[in-house]
Amino acid sequence: MELIQLTPWDLSIAAVLVLLLAGLSFHLQLGIEKRLIIATARSAVQLSLLGLVLKIIFTQSNPITIGLLTLFMLLVASYEVMNRQQRRYRGYWGMGVGIFSMFLSSFSVTLLALLVILQVDPWYTPQYLIPLLGMMLGNTMTGVALSLDNLNQNAWQKRASIEARLMLGHDWHTAIAEIRRNALRTGLIPIMNAMAAAGVVSIPGMMTGQILAGSPPLEAAKYQILILFLVSASIGLGSMTAIWIGSKHLFDERQRLRLDRLTQPK
Repeated sequence: MELIQLTPWDLSIAAVLVLLLAGLSFHLQLGIEKRLIIATARSAVQLSLLGLVLKIIFTQSNPITIGLLTLFMLLVASYEVMNRQQRRYRGYWGMGVGIFSMFLSSFSVTLLALLVILQVDPWYTPQYLIPLLGMMLGNTMTGVALSLDNLNQNAWQKRASIEARLMLGHDWHTAIAEIRRNALRTGLIPIMNAMAAAGVVSIPGMMTGQILAGSPPLEAAKYQILILFLVSASIGLGSMTAIWIGSKHLFDERQRLRLDRLTQPK
């Protein structure tokens, strides 16, 4: 069966549904209609531009161009991690934690998939590298953002308890250990829910796309299983790294709690 080509009219019908949702938000005074419309417009423009850029990159397969695109993706994901936190780190730490944790996790997991599992030759083939890295970064971004937001919020709310443990002689690891564990669990909840519901409650996005494109369902299922495993590993590694760096930054060299290193909520 040939792939059904979508027309602008087809997409506009789907867009009407979002506009109806915005209208309901206005009627119910939810206050999210403006953000919903902006997010809808952004996603349409960004994905359209991405399609045009990838068309050029897939044709050329230039390593320098591919490297610049992956760097841009990492920087944008790191900015989104910082922007989604109510209490973010001051200075370069705001972006630095996200950049390092996602580079370490998403890039290493993607390289493992390309070199060892899929054995793509060359490994930087954009048809494989860009979609895989995009899925790793997108999901890891959410996990890291949730983890750091939970860590900093709870550190602020429970600062008296943390300082009491420090006064009793505990080191900073022990003083914030429970908060770090809760933050990590928060970051892993979305992917655990997605894995638990996959194939029972929902058909994940990649599998759906491959089936719609004409791939055999069993082969699409194999790829989706691979992606879920890789994404969960990337989120776990990224969240652990971010929590470790972030929690350590909340204490100085004398192991005093330094919440002045966090900004105030907007």
